[in-house]
Amino acid sequence: MTRFTQKLARRGSQKWIQHLANHESHILNSHIRNALNLSEAEDIQWLSPLRKDDYAEYRDEAFLSLLQIELESLPLENFWPRGGPQWDALGRSSSGKLFLVEAKSHIGELISDLQAKDGASISRIHTSLEDTKRFLNARTRSDWIKNFYQYTNRLAHLHLLRKNAKDAYLVFVYFLNDREMKGPSTVSEWLGAIRLLKACLGIGKHKLSKYIVDLFIDVDQIR
Repeated sequence: MTRFTQKLARRGSQKWIQHLANHESHILNSHIRNALNLSEAEDIQWLSPLRKDDYAEYRDEAFLSLLQIELESLPLENFWPRGGPQWDALGRSSSGKLFLVEAKSHIGELISDLQAKDGASISRIHTSLEDTKRFLNARTRSDWIKNFYQYTNRLAHLHLLRKNAKDAYLVFVYFLNDREMKGPSTVSEWLGAIRLLKACLGIGKHKLSKYIVDLFIDVDQIR
């Protein structure tokens, strides 16, 4: 299955990204425009997670279909096995820019390991992550399938789309003041965790940096 219907979330990052995509997209769009220095005329349409679509989240070929793109130079099936990243939100702008969103409400959400068991799948993932590491000139021997795997597989998919000449952007939305989840209340708390993550991965400013956006959105302003 590559389309996952969801319930209306009651807490955490899923709740807030659903709310933004469906009810206050202007807040999310404004943050993206400011971060990328886009014109106000650049309209961004959110394709998921939409109420009219059962708040569905997409992955594998389904997320490409939703964005209305095909990967001709390097197909997804040659890069990643089924069961790839399940995107918190997907959007497309009036000029064709593609936005792939990962949302977080607390620092613990940054930590994850590869869960795949199939040997062939693990091998393909490892190969693609190593390709991404080389492209980014990562200064580390750390294994990208451990600890921060969710972050690294998102980087790899941005790399894939860019290799296919797609105008894609990876958007990390870090929510502030999600007290129910005991999340950070300041940007500096998030930045400290992000710096540690990047240090462990051996990445600083790299070839994909200008296509990656870190947004910090206060939930007190979107209730």
